[in-house]
Amino acid sequence: MHKCLILLTVFLSSSGYSYCQNGTLEGNVIDRNTGNAITYANVYIEGTTIGSVSDEKGAFEIGDIPFGNYTLIVSILGFAELKENIKISKPFQSIQLVTVQKESIFDQVVVTGTKTFQSRFSSPVIVQVLESESLDKIQACNLAEGLKFQSGLRVETDCQTCNYTQLRINGLSGGYSQILINGRPIFSALNSLYGLEQIPSNMIDQIETVKGGGSALYGSNAIAGTVNILTKIPIQNSYQIAYTYQNINGRANDHFVNTNGTILNKKKNFGAAIFFNSRTRDWYDHNEDKLSELPALKNNSIGTNFIYRPKENQKLELSLNYLHEYRYGGEQVKKTPHLALQAEERTHQTFMGSADYQYNFNKDKSALILYFATQYTHRDHYTGIFPDGENAIAQHLENPAYGTSQNFTINTGGQFNHKLKKFLVGSNVLTAGIDLSIDDIYDAIPAYNYQVDQKAILLGTFVQSDWKITPKINLLSGLRMDKSNFVDQLIFNPRFAFMYKTEDLGEIRLSWGQGFRAPQAFDADLHIAFAGGGISRVRLSDDLVEERSHSVSASYNYNKAFEKYIIGFTIDGFYTRLKQAFFLNPIGEDEFGQVFEKQNGSGAKVYGGNIDFRFNYNKLLQFEAGLTIQRSLYDDAVQYIPNINPQRKFMRAPNAYGYTVFTMMPSKKLYMNINAVFTGQMTVAHFAGAVNQTIDEVITSRVFNELGYKIAYTFPLPQIKSKMELFGGIKNVFNAYQDDFDLGKNRDSNFVYGPATPRTFFIGLRIKS
Repeated sequence: MHKCLILLTVFLSSSGYSYCQNGTLEGNVIDRNTGNAITYANVYIEGTTIGSVSDEKGAFEIGDIPFGNYTLIVSILGFAELKENIKISKPFQSIQLVTVQKESIFDQVVVTGTKTFQSRFSSPVIVQVLESESLDKIQACNLAEGLKFQSGLRVETDCQTCNYTQLRINGLSGGYSQILINGRPIFSALNSLYGLEQIPSNMIDQIETVKGGGSALYGSNAIAGTVNILTKIPIQNSYQIAYTYQNINGRANDHFVNTNGTILNKKKNFGAAIFFNSRTRDWYDHNEDKLSELPALKNNSIGTNFIYRPKENQKLELSLNYLHEYRYGGEQVKKTPHLALQAEERTHQTFMGSADYQYNFNKDKSALILYFATQYTHRDHYTGIFPDGENAIAQHLENPAYGTSQNFTINTGGQFNHKLKKFLVGSNVLTAGIDLSIDDIYDAIPAYNYQVDQKAILLGTFVQSDWKITPKINLLSGLRMDKSNFVDQLIFNPRFAFMYKTEDLGEIRLSWGQGFRAPQAFDADLHIAFAGGGISRVRLSDDLVEERSHSVSASYNYNKAFEKYIIGFTIDGFYTRLKQAFFLNPIGEDEFGQVFEKQNGSGAKVYGGNIDFRFNYNKLLQFEAGLTIQRSLYDDAVQYIPNINPQRKFMRAPNAYGYTVFTMMPSKKLYMNINAVFTGQMTVAHFAGAVNQTIDEVITSRVFNELGYKIAYTFPLPQIKSKMELFGGIKNVFNAYQDDFDLGKNRDSNFVYGPATPRTFFIGLRIKS
């Protein structure tokens, strides 16, 4: 959460007579981070009815206070309660600086929009934030379950057998989104296949999302936007241990165990945060054909973050994480995978690590940041169908379709920030940096003559000016130059953003940026799917060139704090133009199945808008909702399936989707959460081959509404200075789930849409400090 300082300046005066023992307390409540007055703050003497409320200018006055010692409380919705010991005995005295924390609905410190730490509402680039507390309230067990509670974001499942997932931002598919871990692009195309489910929620401290072209800062693949996963850091000594049991529609069990702990030394200059998560889920068969719709999972993950401050102006952060997952989908039999009628088996081992060093100097006007991050994934896998016919069976048994994947990524570089307090008019923060990313993927299945051997190298330099012209006007400009080993020429991507703070506490933002994607394999290209009794694969055209983009967005954000409640909303519109847009062209079949080729099209456009609304009443009721209306169209119609009319619409891109979260907190011990996710109609390709599907077609899905709720109650455990929380609820209460899955081993595994899971009951226990 965002930490800011409130300066409470207090002047004490007597009634004018030395024998009078009552005084008047006057002061101003000011946000030191922004310089703005804090209005409607409650300022009162603890245990009494003596108090006041700060006015439009942040000023307050409390009269008729008897001389003596008191505890002064400053309280306002959106901030943690402040307590200060004061002594009313002198005509004039002041109170020291006080630290408060703003709540998630109001303001946070964000870094993703500009690569510099600043208030969310002072950032010229709009940043959406989802915090760990919010993930807990909606019972999100992993990253995939949490991302859908932000406007413009959709997490979709794209395989009925292995449950490959991808993140869509503003209607664009997963390959257009850049996912960062602690600001570093080490979440590779291979990780994106299953990584959204592999990152547990108790690893996450905060999720920051920037929608629209972000390539000017983060290089290739940030055309749709950037999602930055910030892992937990040590703030205070604490711990928690939790167990959750889930039952999926009465047919499958799902067990979670997770722990977190943080520790600081006495000097508060060294700390460590540790997490552990273990999950075991049974496979789930929805249509009772003995083949799973949800694969069996066994996940174990562990990680730690260290922070060390050798001096006040230096900081070193180290992060180490290990993720292990076994995933099996297909025929529900306990056999060697290649003996099953149809199966996909995956065993992942992923290691992630990073080191960041920051040195502030020149009276904190300048900062040097050096960083190194890396990731290594080893994957053993099988994808196959047990064939018919003696010769085919003999060949299958002799050479089953087992494969191996290896992925190694490195991101390293440096960044320099310098603040000019006087720059023409106003102040400016100048940023310059150099960044090297290497992503080496090897993925092979010898039985299918399938192999991806790709090393993507991207060297970039960037400059940025964050110019605060006046307290109300901010202009951000940036330029990044990249050299990709897949593109002959240098690629220049500029970015501009403008923000104006209105008199009514609103913010108007305008932005424009360019982006690109190199002609390389992304997540969807690495997924092998079942269709028509064979397996479908993607290969890259020999003539494939980079894809370019122009993105424009405009937004208005408003937040207002009153004495008892906070209200706010955000409206933003977006338009992205793609040139030489990538698309998959079905070019025929070979002895193994369907082959698609990634080619360049003439272009495409994606446009629409997001609406967010938020409300909090006296910390008792909190409501948040978001709705996206958009369209995604190719300039020229695309042939998705041979002999089916080409279409301009993007597949799996609904024109409308959104979310709602409503939390009631009647006491500090009890809270209740109701949440919903809405998904509108979308077009989906469906290949023939299954016993229930005899023709190729493109269908329009129905509308889905997922409703969930959670209730939690906390009991004090004073003997061990801890608390125990009991919780339970239901996800997808009305079982809004796809009801036309293919049957049998020859199913089209890509014919899957709608919510990720059916109705799921859960109950759990958490003990925490």
